[in-house]
Amino acid sequence: MPIVQSRRHLLTNIALAGATGFAGLGVAGFYGGRKSVAAEPPPEVTTIHFEKDPVTCIAPQAAEDLLHTEGFTDIRYVDMTEAHLRRAEAARSKALGDMLAHGEVDFGRTYVPALIMAMEAGAPITILAGLHIGCFEVFGRNDIRAMADLKGRTVGIAGGDEDGVLVKIMVGSVGLDPAKDIRWVSSMSTNPMDLFVEGKIDAFVAAPPVLQEVRARNIGHAIVSSIEDRPWSQYYCCFFATRAEFARAYPVATRRVLRAILKAADLCTSQPARMAQLLVDHGYTTRYDYALQALREDIRYDVWRDYDPEDTLRFYALRMSEAGLIKSDPQKLIAEHTDWRFLNELKREMKT
Repeated sequence: MPIVQSRRHLLTNIALAGATGFAGLGVAGFYGGRKSVAAEPPPEVTTIHFEKDPVTCIAPQAAEDLLHTEGFTDIRYVDMTEAHLRRAEAARSKALGDMLAHGEVDFGRTYVPALIMAMEAGAPITILAGLHIGCFEVFGRNDIRAMADLKGRTVGIAGGDEDGVLVKIMVGSVGLDPAKDIRWVSSMSTNPMDLFVEGKIDAFVAAPPVLQEVRARNIGHAIVSSIEDRPWSQYYCCFFATRAEFARAYPVATRRVLRAILKAADLCTSQPARMAQLLVDHGYTTRYDYALQALREDIRYDVWRDYDPEDTLRFYALRMSEAGLIKSDPQKLIAEHTDWRFLNELKREMKT
């Protein structure tokens, strides 16, 4: 699906392409950034930790030169291993929230519902910004035409259960009881796509790069697309978050990290080929073609200035409450686990 850009974003992308060239990710002058970076105090710490997992929507993190420009000299990565996933699932948290809570990473991105589940479990995390809309689709067998048709069917989810949370919200929105009307199959070792091909499940969620493989192999058909279908296409898919203590202790570093990530998000729109190559170069994926397709067609990074992340948090929290997945009041979660000051400042600084 082609991305429809506003005239403002088109001009932004042209300006970015002209200012940076194909390989100029180290340039600090985006949006007058050289002056603003130089005028700020240096980050309180120069070592930062990110989570690393093989998903395409982690792309902004791959532009390390932008983080170096902000003063970070030691950028470390922690893999989302099977052990982390098991521990997170046992705690009814999600993998990223669990890693943030244990101080293993300082920043990361993941599905909004996964972060809400982590907040519900008491993880001390602070959401800083929405990153993108779109990316995931629910695939099913040919006789399943809508989410309501999943009643009595078997749905496969990955071991971390993030996909399961999404499907539970969706089936709950059409009047099904996720606990009673769906049979869930979870595997730490087998991809739900493979279970689907083997005939062991009737539906599953696919996000890049798995989404691109599903299409290439013509597996099943899309029941719901967050890329095209309302209401899912109207809200952020992934948020960018930090440890609450990190944001409190190191506000300059937090602001600088977020600025680098948002600049990289712009590059995902203006230079998708370059960002896809960075994903390969940094070991996030081996499929350049899948990464490029995802950045061009499935993941919209051009909306972080325009969409309200608080609306997204409220939307998903209400849906999760209706599905019986959380008990917390959405407004309480917003008050305790968000800090939009950095985002609002950067919107003013980086506006076009």
